Amino acid sequence: MQKSLLFIPGPVAVPEPVLDAMAKPLINHRGPEYARLLHSIADRMRSIFATKGDVLLMGSSGTGSLEAAVTNMFGPGDTVLACPTGVFGERIAAIAKMWGCTVEMLTHNETSTGVQIDLRAMSRAIGDHPAYVVVDSVSGLGASEFKMDEWKLDVVCAASQKALACPPGLAMIAVSSRAWDKIKANKAPRFYFDLQKHKEFFDKGEPPWTPPVSVAFALDVAIDLYEREGPRNVWARHARYTDALHAAVKALGMEIFSRDGVHSVTVTGILTPQGLDNKTVLTKLLHEHGVVISGGQGKMTGKMWRWGTMGAISETDMADALGAFEIVIRQMGYRFADGAAVNAALDVFARAGEKKLVGVS
Repeated sequence: MQKSLLFIPGPVAVPEPVLDAMAKPLINHRGPEYARLLHSIADRMRSIFATKGDVLLMGSSGTGSLEAAVTNMFGPGDTVLACPTGVFGERIAAIAKMWGCTVEMLTHNETSTGVQIDLRAMSRAIGDHPAYVVVDSVSGLGASEFKMDEWKLDVVCAASQKALACPPGLAMIAVSSRAWDKIKANKAPRFYFDLQKHKEFFDKGEPPWTPPVSVAFALDVAIDLYEREGPRNVWARHARYTDALHAAVKALGMEIFSRDGVHSVTVTGILTPQGLDNKTVLTKLLHEHGVVISGGQGKMTGKMWRWGTMGAISETDMADALGAFEIVIRQMGYRFADGAAVNAALDVFARAGEKKLVGVS
């Protein structure tokens, strides 16, 4: 089967060892082997969250972890401040409204717009205010520096299918000791996403409900690969790919949706220039070149492309995808210097390579 070049905001291209892990024979999810797997994943995820608090795994998408955060922390009548920067920030606010809250919740990295907020600065701004801070970092965790405890975050939501380059199916939620006090005092009903129940079973080495065991196998290997590459190298890779993509977009005379200082390192929003049909570009990239990028969401449908830079992609993959993008938009009448995007990206990669060589010497 021909490999598609997958550059969407998630799910992402997955390394072969991670895919291979999903083919392992299933095990008893209430036996000692799964208990070791569950605790191993949670222990190593703590270092990625940078927390001494609990990390729980749930069989769900990232949205499941958002609902778990809201329904366990808050109840009808609570006042919740949401700070949306796009569709997914609006989603967690919608969950809170549906739960009866009068809608501090933050979206760390917003894939619908390619915007990433500075959580360190936000933490300084919040200071010693007693508000509970719930963070959606589904598409951010692992791709750049993250310090849950130092930044005084109470609950952080994440998922398997983004920067960790694992198939979808597992959500991870990190909970501070202060948040546990709030959760225990909250008498609002919950069932599947009851974090106290998840914690009770976790301490016994079990999930409360049947988990996606094969995804847990895959996540275990994905974390191995993450640790082998090293967090700082992973962060640098995401930043390098984003810098290369930004340089390519600018070389084409196109505009990036996010502004300097708040660019996501996992997704770039590219505004569709006048004269190009957004959907036709997506269709031609897929069917003629096997390149997959995403369109806009919500108010930005038809006005933006979203280009992900997470997962098992190489610099060569990036150059190939940009080359295909050039071919498609030129065929549709968009004018630019030959090879502008590809050369701009390769220049960024070359400069990064030179810096590595200087560091080695």
